[in-house]
Amino acid sequence: SLSQKRWATKRSGGSTKNGRDSHSKRLGLKKYGGQSVIPGNILVRQRGTEFHAGPNVGMGRDHTLYALTPGHVHFYK
Repeated sequence: SLSQKRWATKRSGGSTKNGRDSHSKRLGLKKYGGQSVIPGNILVRQRGTEFHAGPNVGMGRDHTLYALTPGHVHFYK
């Protein structure tokens, strides 16, 4: 007697909904309390104003905080 074997007529395709990821944005503190800075040094990269600009600190349009004058970093509430 002949036994018959059947195969899937359509091979299963790979999963197309997986396999994507975004690059990390490298957010967060770039300078810490007590560190010395010069004008233009980036202090914080952030989304929204998690940290607010104090005296001698500027804010970019992406909410990045940067030093306006030379000095030392000081965080306060």
